[in-house]
Amino acid sequence: MSAIAIKICGLSTGPTLGAALDAGADLVGFVHFRRSPRHVDLAVASDLSERARGRAQRVVLLVDPDDALLAAVVAATDPDWVQLHGRETPERVAAIRHLSGRPVMKALGIATRADLSAVQTYADVADRLLLDAKAPLGAALPGGNGHAFDWDLLSGALLPEGTMLSGGLTPETVGAALARTGLRAVDVSSGVENRPGEKDPGRIAAFIAAARARCTVVAA
Repeated sequence: MSAIAIKICGLSTGPTLGAALDAGADLVGFVHFRRSPRHVDLAVASDLSERARGRAQRVVLLVDPDDALLAAVVAATDPDWVQLHGRETPERVAAIRHLSGRPVMKALGIATRADLSAVQTYADVADRLLLDAKAPLGAALPGGNGHAFDWDLLSGALLPEGTMLSGGLTPETVGAALARTGLRAVDVSSGVENRPGEKDPGRIAAFIAAARARCTVVAA
């Protein structure tokens, strides 16, 4: 049984990044999207990315970036992954993968079984898929809203290896989420915060411990 991959997203300070790295996060995410309370400018993102180099895979999250923004962010952060969390078409995902020279993680919003119809199309062009709760109508943010979707929607679904579960996960629910979905990768942002944009080092450590504990139970 493969290990569980754990991503802590929306990190914006040295101490909280350090907490994620010290607790054993596999991936750490930095958001560059001005409407998000987790937004970091390129200077901060560059510094955080450099601190994480060699300790975790570094992910930069963008929302519908144009070519100029993509180039600036990649140059500043030298990420291991580019995560796309907007309305990027499969063609645009493929183009961003080519332009950036980085593997691409594409987030898909899930609310109903019908939303899974996009999985195969995006799986053909992205290196990894992230399944998040679909943002409520009129929401200011495409993700990070603290909502979970019905995990049972994934029952029987054919999902690519490495598919990552996101959306409303917390230290208290991540074990159940892994058990019910059978997925081996999880992403969290709001579920380890005291308030939007303010990460809690204790909850980061608790989330990672809970996910690892589930992995240990399954392996046993």
